[in-house]
Amino acid sequence: MFDRLTERLDDVFRQLRGQGRITERLLDESLREIRRALLEADVNFKVAKEFLGRVRERALGQAVMKSLTPGQQVIKIVHDELVSLLGTATATIDLAPQPPTVVLLAGLQGSGKTTIAGKLALHFQKRDRLPYLVAADTTRPAAVDQLRTHGATLGVEVFGPEQAQTQDPVEICRLGVLQARSRNRSIVFLDTAGRNSIDEKMMAQVTRIREVCEPDEVLFVADAMLGQESVETATRFHEALAFDGVILSKMEGDARGGAALSIRQVTGVPVKFIGTGETLEALEPFHPERVASRILGMGDVMSLVEKAENAFDSEQAQRLEAKMRKEAFTFEDFKEQLQAVKRMGPLDQLMGMIPGASKAMKGMQVDDGAFNQTEAIINSMTVVERQRPQILNGSRRRRIARGSGTSIQDVNRLVKQFGAMQKMMRQMSRPGRRGRGRGMPQMPAGFPGA
Repeated sequence: MFDRLTERLDDVFRQLRGQGRITERLLDESLREIRRALLEADVNFKVAKEFLGRVRERALGQAVMKSLTPGQQVIKIVHDELVSLLGTATATIDLAPQPPTVVLLAGLQGSGKTTIAGKLALHFQKRDRLPYLVAADTTRPAAVDQLRTHGATLGVEVFGPEQAQTQDPVEICRLGVLQARSRNRSIVFLDTAGRNSIDEKMMAQVTRIREVCEPDEVLFVADAMLGQESVETATRFHEALAFDGVILSKMEGDARGGAALSIRQVTGVPVKFIGTGETLEALEPFHPERVASRILGMGDVMSLVEKAENAFDSEQAQRLEAKMRKEAFTFEDFKEQLQAVKRMGPLDQLMGMIPGASKAMKGMQVDDGAFNQTEAIINSMTVVERQRPQILNGSRRRRIARGSGTSIQDVNRLVKQFGAMQKMMRQMSRPGRRGRGRGMPQMPAGFPGA
């Protein structure tokens, strides 16, 4: 998400940490490098200038200059100013006292509004809310069908032109809100049309929807990959629509982070969510302090824990623990664990949440394909083979390799690594193993995710 920016800032901070004393000249040199890194990340020029001005003013204070660890003090100042830049508190969608809460989504065509609508529906569905989707984008071909597909996947009802018996987006939204209220839905998301550029017709349409439906929240969906262009678009949208918050989509792609660092400062409204992948689960609340820690390579353990809690079923975990104690862990169980890890998101994003992991794995490729290959091999096994891997002789392994599109060496490697994993689990599950100073057994080398 912020890999390149994190790498550049780490180079600057490495030099600062090694200094017993910070001079004004050294500070200015470091700030020039930070400025260059921010501009390369597509941070707005004025935002970068004001940010560095505040850092310099605080860093020149006597507390830093006379500190025994001046480098660490400067890094803390940068962290604090990043949090201030991103927003000092986590902003959420406030639910209306009288349901449904109406949320209007606006933005340019291609920004990902329709997918974001589905992601938001899932986000609130997981929190025991009853979402409702209104497909009011009658301009883009297949937009209504796309939202209906998301609704079918989630089991969420979608109201569109067919139900409204009109192609007028304003009327579709009005009737959709009434239908959501009659069905006692908790929150309704209005997916409105976008354009390739801001034009008067588009703004008039979305403004009319706001006047008629009186939404509790208006959220602007910005494509993070557009960098400063998305910030400029957000500024013009805010002047016309006065939205309440921003959702940054496509943060998992080639986004350099500039939009996330600039958009709140420029528009004055908070970022509320970020889209981190193509699946409906890939949506995160925007926590300014956590994002600042990620940018500075300090990890984000809280978000990692939350992802794990959402991905791993507690009952499933208890069953797995019981199997481990009985030394009955099978390929079937392992496949379930792989699928749970995949639900947490791409490996490179997960590694970025572990403090120091990005630095330790600098230059290394984290390959999600290893999970897919392992899953393909397991899928090519029979039920009996998954439960009793000891019966996997040469002919069986050749059949599995052909069925999974892998080589016999790949199958042999997985079986060997799985055997080592079973041995490790037997050691962990034996009574009296804990507290003998042996430490936690390591995952077998080369194992997916090890």
